[in-house]
Amino acid sequence: MTKSVDSFSSRRTIVAGGKTYTYYSLPEAEKNGLEGISRLPFSMKVLLENLLRFEDGRSVTKNDIIAVKDWLVNRGTAEREIAYRPSRVLMQDFTGVPAVVDLAAMRDAMVHLGGDPKRINPLVPVDLVIDHSVIVNFFGNNAAFGKNVEEEYKQNQERYRFLKWGQSAFDNFRVVPPGTGICHQVNLEYLAQTVWTKTEDGETVAYPDTCVGTDSHTTMVNGLGVLGWGVGGIEAEAAMLGQPVSMLIPEVIGFKLTGRLNEGITATDLVLTVTQMLRKKGVVGKFVEFFGDGLDHLSLADRATIGNMAPEYGATCGFFPVDGETIAYLDETGRTDDRIALVEAYSKAQGMWREAGTADPVFTDILELDISSVLPSLAGPKRPQDRVLLSGTKEGFLAALEGEFKKPGEAAKRFAVADADFTIGHGDVTIAAITSCTNTSNPSVLIAAGLLARNAAARGLKSKPWVKTSLAPGSQVVEGYLNASGLQTDLDALGFNLVGFGCTTCIGNSGPLPENISEAINKNDLVAGAVISGNRNFEGRVNPDVKANYLASPPLVVAYAIAGSLQIDLTTEPLGTGSDGKPVFLKDIWPSNQEIAKFIRENVTKKMFQEKYADVFKGDSNWQKIAVPTGETYAWDAGSTYVQNPPYFEGMEMKPEPVTDIVKARVMGLFLDSITTDHISPAGSIKEASPAGHYLRDHQVRPQDFNQYGTRRGNHEVMMRGTFANIRIKNQMLGGKEGGFTRHWPDGTEMPIYDAAMQYKAEGVPLVVFAGKEYGTGSSRDWAAKGTKLLGIRAVIAQSFERIHRSNLVGMGIVPLVFQGEDSWQTLGLKGDEIVTIRGIEGDLKPRQTLIAEITFADGTIKNVPLTCRIDTLDELDYFRNGGILQYVLRNLAA
Repeated sequence: MTKSVDSFSSRRTIVAGGKTYTYYSLPEAEKNGLEGISRLPFSMKVLLENLLRFEDGRSVTKNDIIAVKDWLVNRGTAEREIAYRPSRVLMQDFTGVPAVVDLAAMRDAMVHLGGDPKRINPLVPVDLVIDHSVIVNFFGNNAAFGKNVEEEYKQNQERYRFLKWGQSAFDNFRVVPPGTGICHQVNLEYLAQTVWTKTEDGETVAYPDTCVGTDSHTTMVNGLGVLGWGVGGIEAEAAMLGQPVSMLIPEVIGFKLTGRLNEGITATDLVLTVTQMLRKKGVVGKFVEFFGDGLDHLSLADRATIGNMAPEYGATCGFFPVDGETIAYLDETGRTDDRIALVEAYSKAQGMWREAGTADPVFTDILELDISSVLPSLAGPKRPQDRVLLSGTKEGFLAALEGEFKKPGEAAKRFAVADADFTIGHGDVTIAAITSCTNTSNPSVLIAAGLLARNAAARGLKSKPWVKTSLAPGSQVVEGYLNASGLQTDLDALGFNLVGFGCTTCIGNSGPLPENISEAINKNDLVAGAVISGNRNFEGRVNPDVKANYLASPPLVVAYAIAGSLQIDLTTEPLGTGSDGKPVFLKDIWPSNQEIAKFIRENVTKKMFQEKYADVFKGDSNWQKIAVPTGETYAWDAGSTYVQNPPYFEGMEMKPEPVTDIVKARVMGLFLDSITTDHISPAGSIKEASPAGHYLRDHQVRPQDFNQYGTRRGNHEVMMRGTFANIRIKNQMLGGKEGGFTRHWPDGTEMPIYDAAMQYKAEGVPLVVFAGKEYGTGSSRDWAAKGTKLLGIRAVIAQSFERIHRSNLVGMGIVPLVFQGEDSWQTLGLKGDEIVTIRGIEGDLKPRQTLIAEITFADGTIKNVPLTCRIDTLDELDYFRNGGILQYVLRNLAA
């Protein structure tokens, strides 16, 4: 590896499994000027190694490296920017398709600028796993899987053909076909290596496996000692093209775990407890690292479950260091002997190996949890951090029914369902889904669900007829061990038949409820319930008919399918009546920890992992039949409603236009706290009456073929029409009316946000959005920023931003601005009819500079409001001045 600089003489060799590797030694660097770094958190050691390896005197300097040593004094509060280069990039298809669309558009733009299109090519390994397109249209029988797959291929031919073109057109780019599993589980079980290697100048260099992913739950792989987190597709594309991820050296919150889980408590109960604690603490933009002797009692799958939900507790990542459990998991999942030997030798040589009895690292701050205090839990009705005890779920739902959902005195009401011999009421569970991602990587909770189903069926219990049941595992390995153990038959008996491999209900791919159920819910304005084993339950996400959504462990999902209602206290009331006429309680059928462990030992085998991943890139016959277009640039089809050439590079020249101040902007929306990227850019179904629906109808697409927003992210025309179009978003300019509407000023006419934006664009009027705290929580959805840009919104002004969305806004050339002190749009008395001017953007703008917003009210009153510009780093300033990160990268490559 040719490098001009190694200021701390850290370059050494190591022998593992009989092979010699070059590496950058932290202990040597500690001897040569970086005193004390052995006390850094393990996650910080990964960042430090990255800087040592990429030190070039320009993007990474000696002072950057010293700044990591100085972390021991300032604990991450110094706001020092570094350039970090992950080993690889992980994508799923919802976010991957638009990323590949952008790369294809950049190739066209490169030709326009007179450059070589092949310059646009991933420089680091990229894996795209197609896992977000399967929809639960069919369920509850053994034909469901085949029918859902057939429907998936029918609806997504254009997208899959485009991805197959990308696989052949780009180097370093692999596609894992549909039906294999969800990207995080495939990453954990197969792609991730914990220590990565690369051959350069005849040497094999070893270094920590690190990744960024276009899905926020990329953090799952932190359970395997792989530092990874979600970024927007925009940032991922830049990383693919060799740009460093610009980041501030983070604070690291140590989370000390002691004790072990009690009988009958699941990893899901633990992660919901951890999520609530960390959300309360406030860890947005920070690393969380787990330590303490409680780790000795957590399986790798338990750790991955906790790592997965880092976006829900708000952290950049939830990191677990490498130890004996990591090595055991790598072996169990079929990694090579050479790799396993290297991981152990490298981790020990670098001081990255966790061992009981050694001194704890230094942290910015510490939280502590005795795992034995964890109790059975769910989270809901609409945020993952809103944990409720199982014993308090009924009471919590009834309180929400009365308050949140404004249905006082209605709890006992029941309503007729057409062509059915049952009635439904508020809180009836209409969806019970064992979904992929958080829990299906964890055999303990899957086996528990299967055993609970077996015990329930033996007592004559069935799922209630109004419940839509589904099982969508995160990998084919899960299917393998559920079949091998015979437990799939028991799950089938309760309607939990396999419906597909991928991200289903949790992303909004729950499919429609049966027509008569949907009709009864909407006719009677029922607050229907869903219990899912995923990680996201934001309003409007799971299903348009379902308002109260709860996260729970897979065995509790099965239990609620049997009970059929959130108005039953599963700790004191029976689930149902057995075939012997006696009541059956949850405690009667809950499997023991010992029984679960025995089933795992007997049925989850190394051979199974090796067989299922032997031909992971091949795909089924459907995939193999897709014809692939050829060529270095893509032959865009003007008639396609799935894939279109986006307008980001239209008319682009080598020298960027100077940025300008925002003058006389109108307000597009006034939003409250916790506006998610789902609110801004929904992934679910497309309404026929919406602007996106009108566009598709105009292009001769039948409503039954609309598919959903997530699958149409390769078409900017659909996505910009879907921006702020979530059915549950409430623009306070309209008194909190639900749906994507606004007022066009000065006349005040109410209209869809897209229509208003196009009218303002025709009038040459710039736009701004105001919001509360935690703007942009949730998925790392780059379309939430891209759509905002295409609507003509120049700035978003909020009380605070979620990490990924803030950087995505900058990456699209939009200014994120934060109120200072106690200011908010409410304290300023905004109604939405004001005119906003923000100066100081043009000229010598600095990171985190204070800018003044001049707000002119309808009566002529003017208020000057100080705002912090959240363009945080000099790199981000470069991206902003170029009109976005992709334009910046393209100009550099073309030059």
